[in-house]
Amino acid sequence: MNRAARILLIILGVLLALILVLALAGASVARGPFPDVDGEKTVALPDECAAADAGDSAALCVALTGHGLSAPVHVYRDDYGIPHIYAENSDDLFFAQGYVHAQDRMWQMEFWRHISQGRVSEIVGEPGLENDKFIRTSGWNRIAAANTAYYEQELPEAMAALDAYAAGVNAYLVENKDDLALSQRILGLVGEPWEIEPWQPVHSIGWGVVMAWDLGGNWEDELTRARLYATLGQEATDELVPGYPFDSRPVIAPTSQLITAAAGQTTTAAAPAIDWTRVSTQLIGRPPGALGSGPLLGSNNWVVGGQHTASGLPLLANDPHLGIQMPSIWYQVGLHAPGWDVTGFSFAGIPGVVVGHNERIAWGVTNVGPDVQDLYIERVNPDNPDQYEYMGEWRDFNVIEEVIKVNGGEDVVLSVRETLHGPVISDVLEEQPDVLALRWTAAGGPSRILQSVLRINQAQNYEEFREALRFWDIPSQNFVYADVDGNIGYQMPSLIPIRANGQGMVPVPGWTGEYEWDEYIPFEELPALYNPEQGYIVTANHAAVDEAYPYFVARDWASGDRGQRITDMIEAAIAEGPIDADDFGRIHSDSYSLRAASFVPLLAGLSSDDAAVQQALDTLAAWDYQERRDSVGASLFEIFYMRLAHNVLADDVGEENISDAYSTIYFHQLAQDAAARWWDDATTPAAESREDILLRSLTEAVAWLNENLGGDMDEWTWGRLHTATFASTPLGESGIGPIESLVNRGPFPADGGSDLVNANNWSWEAPALVRSHPSMRMIVDMSDFDASRWVIPTGQSGHPFNAHYDDQIELWLNGEYLPMRSSQAAVEAAAIDHLVLQP
Repeated sequence: MNRAARILLIILGVLLALILVLALAGASVARGPFPDVDGEKTVALPDECAAADAGDSAALCVALTGHGLSAPVHVYRDDYGIPHIYAENSDDLFFAQGYVHAQDRMWQMEFWRHISQGRVSEIVGEPGLENDKFIRTSGWNRIAAANTAYYEQELPEAMAALDAYAAGVNAYLVENKDDLALSQRILGLVGEPWEIEPWQPVHSIGWGVVMAWDLGGNWEDELTRARLYATLGQEATDELVPGYPFDSRPVIAPTSQLITAAAGQTTTAAAPAIDWTRVSTQLIGRPPGALGSGPLLGSNNWVVGGQHTASGLPLLANDPHLGIQMPSIWYQVGLHAPGWDVTGFSFAGIPGVVVGHNERIAWGVTNVGPDVQDLYIERVNPDNPDQYEYMGEWRDFNVIEEVIKVNGGEDVVLSVRETLHGPVISDVLEEQPDVLALRWTAAGGPSRILQSVLRINQAQNYEEFREALRFWDIPSQNFVYADVDGNIGYQMPSLIPIRANGQGMVPVPGWTGEYEWDEYIPFEELPALYNPEQGYIVTANHAAVDEAYPYFVARDWASGDRGQRITDMIEAAIAEGPIDADDFGRIHSDSYSLRAASFVPLLAGLSSDDAAVQQALDTLAAWDYQERRDSVGASLFEIFYMRLAHNVLADDVGEENISDAYSTIYFHQLAQDAAARWWDDATTPAAESREDILLRSLTEAVAWLNENLGGDMDEWTWGRLHTATFASTPLGESGIGPIESLVNRGPFPADGGSDLVNANNWSWEAPALVRSHPSMRMIVDMSDFDASRWVIPTGQSGHPFNAHYDDQIELWLNGEYLPMRSSQAAVEAAAIDHLVLQP
């Protein structure tokens, strides 16, 4: 978590770290937390809890009261540790899911719940404080508590699942709370042991808030655009960072194909005039990257109808792109009970299956990225810092006191101020008296996402699927759908605000009342498709709607490169004959760069007296634009492109603004515009041409690669630069090699890159280390569910040295899959472990 444990561990010194490694890396310690996966096991019940140590286990035992199993539950695991759970009722099913999640991933769940509550400092001490301050200020913990209260009052079905799930986790904790994971032991030695609390429904609901934050925010984009407006002016900023290229890239749900007409009206995009010298943008704390962040982050999914497939029934694929981590963010599972027959990907800590299929339907998700956050500039009363202005009146801030406990330190008391728009997230500075308040759809009402997940798991057709998505309030996702009757579809759900003025592109005056949210886009008018004429649907974070759609959803979509490439590959496969799962697998692993297709042909007419640069030109001319780990062309192009962005932008926007002012969309346009003003280097008296800057960039790339990879160009393969390291939080980010080697895996040479279908994204700040990645891959065959395929990047287990901690890494790197079995016959035939949980 942003190297949260670095300070805490470094102060111990390398010598102590080595001693800990020797003391804790032994087999007995490493294997201590390994779960029982075979035989019979009676889970802890309240009567048995009475005999437990009252001081340590009393709270856990109280949490279990009334929530034991009512009948035996069977858990079958295959040779990759993937469990299928068979229960006689839903309560037992979710109890067992909680227990099984805890067996494999309790450390991940423990750390995640501390993230969601803004309590990481309780584990890692002072290094977690800045993240906790931001989370508490933004109110993730308060939102989760409000949602939990709503579930208790209004959603008894979902609450029952949450309660049963929590009881299963707590049954595991009664047995294992002092030996959850190797990370717990190490952190308990270098800091003070913290209390392992009972799992509660708010911890599951809280992770839904974290998901919504990471996948549904654009507040940082507002600050970035405002800063660029102040530095470059609005005209230059809007040229460099343009809107979506509707004329050259696909749209997910064209207005002409929507199943329900929308009748809204788009608001104006005019930006208000702001005196930025008065506005404090210094944040309270530091935002965490729970699911990962970085340039060109995104996801892919697509579905092809039976008229184009070899089986005559649909195929559906998905690969969400999230931050690289250890263990995987996803957990593969099958859930089977009366009324439940679902297989797919879950989050450890949450009941149900988030992405997958049941016995009749399948679904996949990518992020929509709608604008669901706005920053409001609030004027603070100069005579009373406890008041802010709204429509000519001074109003009192609502003040909330948050107490942050710090491992090894004193409590920190944080006073959070709220306006009618939301929490104030920037500090008041003497020279900048105005502050920023954050408005977010998640804080405007209850989020019913877990209710939605459970209803999707049970949906039997498109109508029930759409009805389930009415409850998917946040974060907005592009859902693709298929069923065994041969239908395919698409739905965008969630709360997307309708603004009275503006489009939320920059912070707006909060005191005028002119920029409020009127309401949300009605669910019936959100984009939906059903059996579109072309027989396929593709989503890759590109524009969900076209310019004819009457509501504003977002201005800034993904570039459309991935959406275009997937569309092109599907259409080529259709033209060649029936599509099968192998075709889908090739699309998943495709590393073709459309950026290279725009720029490499421009090098064809160039030459150099420098033999190495000429060799680079020749290598790129012969390259197929596939960014494979064994490709020299990929290394040359990506470092050339990195230097090209610098040479085009730095002289005009400043070194510090290159990443913010860069846009793939504009650079595609720039490649075709030799007369663009940005080609000239303003720091020289000469007038540089496009060709001058291209050759300069390639020359610099050759020098960079020579310095970093040595003098033999044949050895400059992409995999030497582009590597994936799966790091465990927080020990894997400690900066101490021996400690990191216990819990991390890698680095591994990896195919793919940024803005490619095989989206192993990296940043120019750290060339070319993978920051986000396809966090799973899934192909569902509606004609035979047992022929479906899936893989995650790491393994099922969260325990280092367990056989299933890293046993899917090579499969994932090589574009391979495991069988996604779901029928009981296939599951039992493949099982190597059979655990019976007895009441």
